[in-house]
Amino acid sequence: MLEIKNIHANIEGKSILKGINLEINPGEVHAIMGPNGSGKSTLASVITGKEEYEISDGDILFENESLDEVSPEERAHKGIFMSFQYPIEIPGVTTTNFLKTAINETKKARGEKEMSAKDMLKMLREKSQLLDIDSKFLSRSINDGFSGGEKKRNEIFQMAMLEPKLAILDETDSGLDIDALKIVANGVNKLKNKNNAILVITHYQRLLDYIVPDYVHVLFDGKIVKSGNKNLALELEKKGYDWIKEESKNK
Repeated sequence: MLEIKNIHANIEGKSILKGINLEINPGEVHAIMGPNGSGKSTLASVITGKEEYEISDGDILFENESLDEVSPEERAHKGIFMSFQYPIEIPGVTTTNFLKTAINETKKARGEKEMSAKDMLKMLREKSQLLDIDSKFLSRSINDGFSGGEKKRNEIFQMAMLEPKLAILDETDSGLDIDALKIVANGVNKLKNKNNAILVITHYQRLLDYIVPDYVHVLFDGKIVKSGNKNLALELEKKGYDWIKEESKNK
């Protein structure tokens, strides 16, 4: 589904990603871990097409198609979704209206018919029940006055409604207490299926107790220096990142 080939990326002349290779297939959950400043969020931004990053080498393929000249909006229409570490507030725009616009814009871009109001309401009801979301939540302005947990939950609800092929969760656990973390992880697990894939970007292992990855990759100094299964995340929790740094220097 997603194939990252030798990606090098920089911002304002500073090299951040230095040759990333990664393949993600449908049905898989991958986790990217690493110390602060290793390039984790940059990788997410490059996949979603944030324009301030310059790709100096390599390519990203999504469903065998290069994303090189594809705008962030088009990438979203193709099925790439990103949940942010700090979701923004949009006063005056309700969650329902936002999702209605987003879904119909995606359908239009794919040459499909817009969703009727009746079908939209049915879907809103089904997904809010699936994720235990109060219907009052849907008539509130996006993230306006929301707690940290509510903002993250709202993003998972958006993910449920948009049904992306690839969901990127960038430090979704940041600032969440354990109860909010469980609610968010439970939502992600309910949305996981054999046709979609999830890329979890996190600094800490605790999120991976609840969203269990098939593969864990350690990013350090702009490169993936180690890959393994969920046990690698437990090892990092126990030992920290210093041994990874030492191992990388000695290579």
